[in-house]
Amino acid sequence: MPVNSFRSGFLSWMPEAARLGRPRYLSLAHLLENDIRSGRLAPGAKLPPQRELADYLDLNFTTVTRAYDLCREKRLIYGVTGRGTFVSPLPGVREAEISGGDALIELGVVKGFDYVGGAAVAAAARVLGKGYLHRLNSHAAVSGHLHQRAAAVNYLAGFGVATDEEHTALFSGAQNAISAALLSLFTIGDTLAVDEFTYANLIGTAHLAHLRLLPVPGDGGGMDPDALTRCCERDPVAGIFLMPNCANPTTLTLSEERKAALAEVIRRYDLTLIEDDPACLPPQTPGARTLFSRLPERTVYISGALKYLSPWLRVAVAAFPERFRQRLLNGLFLLNIKTSALDAEIVTELLQSGRAAAILREKRALAVRANRIFDRIFPSDSSGDRDDFFRVLPLPDRFGGQVETEAFFAARGVRVQHSSRFAVRPRPERNFLRVSVSSAGSERALRVGLTALRFALAER
Repeated sequence: MPVNSFRSGFLSWMPEAARLGRPRYLSLAHLLENDIRSGRLAPGAKLPPQRELADYLDLNFTTVTRAYDLCREKRLIYGVTGRGTFVSPLPGVREAEISGGDALIELGVVKGFDYVGGAAVAAAARVLGKGYLHRLNSHAAVSGHLHQRAAAVNYLAGFGVATDEEHTALFSGAQNAISAALLSLFTIGDTLAVDEFTYANLIGTAHLAHLRLLPVPGDGGGMDPDALTRCCERDPVAGIFLMPNCANPTTLTLSEERKAALAEVIRRYDLTLIEDDPACLPPQTPGARTLFSRLPERTVYISGALKYLSPWLRVAVAAFPERFRQRLLNGLFLLNIKTSALDAEIVTELLQSGRAAAILREKRALAVRANRIFDRIFPSDSSGDRDDFFRVLPLPDRFGGQVETEAFFAARGVRVQHSSRFAVRPRPERNFLRVSVSSAGSERALRVGLTALRFALAER
């Protein structure tokens, strides 16, 4: 018999003992699962201690423990040492709805709505049916075949990048283009000015190339031109890496005034500029200009948005001045000889048919919807429809470093990336998460994942 009647007491979950069948532990696990999936037990709700629930139901303690263990294996509940057992933020989400069939909702790696883009498959079929495909299988066209580069030149013109086929090349993704630029245009020991938080793979590649990264302070508008000037006065800076549109990971976009001010400093100190532009579509702001258009004689402009056409197409387009042409193409050849002719031809087909623009417009619309979901769960002061593929979520000081923080959120069902991954300095002052809104696999999974983040932040 129960020690307590519980008539005047309260348990957060009080299932009816009469509903229990045999075996008891399995029946109790089913009752708990049903109440979680139906919403009777809300995400984050604390469950009764196992001994108290066993006493309430007049069951053996090990019976309740086995029931809890079964639900824990299904990721319906989770335990926090010293605090108790809680309902998972993920109940009711089928594994098929979680990106890649993973047990975690992906909010870390930026996948760019990779489940969209069936037109790329159709384009591949059309390309494979062409009779001239075998002629493209040549190592001679290092920068891509002429008609492929012509399509790329036309694509770049939409972004205000004026170039021609001789000063345009196809690379196996933006990272490949960045690597070729770092290895070709700089020498061991050169200093490269960067934002204090920047593209993580740039940091890794710079280390491999034995380049020194110099973090330049910034403000809410991006890198500070006066701070860049002071850095150039103090150090022999050879080049600079900038992401003027939706910088990774901060999402900052430079104003035209800030671009002009930075361009003046870059010109004054004769810096080589690598401009990494992830924008999917031409800028909607009237008068918006690339840094390449301001500094065409010293800029390598990399457009990496074509990777969003399909996850299996690895093509990026780069434009560059004559002074860099031979060195950059040599770097491309030495790194991977040339970009896959098949990938390049499929992308060319998509560009020429207009289907590439259609895919990217669809993904922009999805990004706007995803950002609205983010703003509902994490209200902010931002106005208008954002179309970022990822967002920044500040972390309270009580959170620790990268490994501890990412493991904490993974234990609660979501994969995220900590700001330390993108920090040039070893101990950055800011502490935040980069949260991808384009990788969960569905809007429902995104809502569940972001809700899990909110509960986890409140719990810590």
